[in-house]
Amino acid sequence: MISKTSASPRERLLKAASKLFYDEGIHTVGIDRVIEKAGVAKASLYSAFGSKEGLVRAYLGERAEVHKGRIEEAIARHDSPRDRILAVFELLGRVVEESGFRGCAFLRASAEGPPDKSVKRACDEYRAWRRALFVELARSAGARNPERLAQQLVLLYDGAAAASQMDRDPGAAGAARDVAATLLDAAIGP
Repeated sequence: MISKTSASPRERLLKAASKLFYDEGIHTVGIDRVIEKAGVAKASLYSAFGSKEGLVRAYLGERAEVHKGRIEEAIARHDSPRDRILAVFELLGRVVEESGFRGCAFLRASAEGPPDKSVKRACDEYRAWRRALFVELARSAGARNPERLAQQLVLLYDGAAAASQMDRDPGAAGAARDVAATLLDAAIGP
């Protein structure tokens, strides 16, 4: 049960959904479980989110915003464009070592089955943001073909996240960081 101290029913529902959806899956967790964990009336769910689809949209939107904020914060600590790119992989290394890491929430949500429109849209929006970020960072670093380098970095990031989860390999992100450094050196050149 989620603490009811000062959180609104909306906040409690979102917190409960976040925990249950990430741990067990969006399609396997019914709204009754979310409502029970949040300790709110069913009407609160419909009032705050309209439907389970609205709750899923809010869950994925919140995960995206939190992750974007963490990436932007990690990048902001560096002045060098090269170091800013590598900071994304260093953050991934810290994230996979956190207790409760179960992989990419967006990959998990889209892999559960045929995605509904809200899941697909949320996943597409987050991935487009991350691709655009890598293009911008690659361009700032002076890559000859920033779009190609960004594509490689996205694939590398995705692979490291998947390996970290599937193989339970916390070192995958560090290895990906090393490969990213090599890709950067090749893309920028002498």
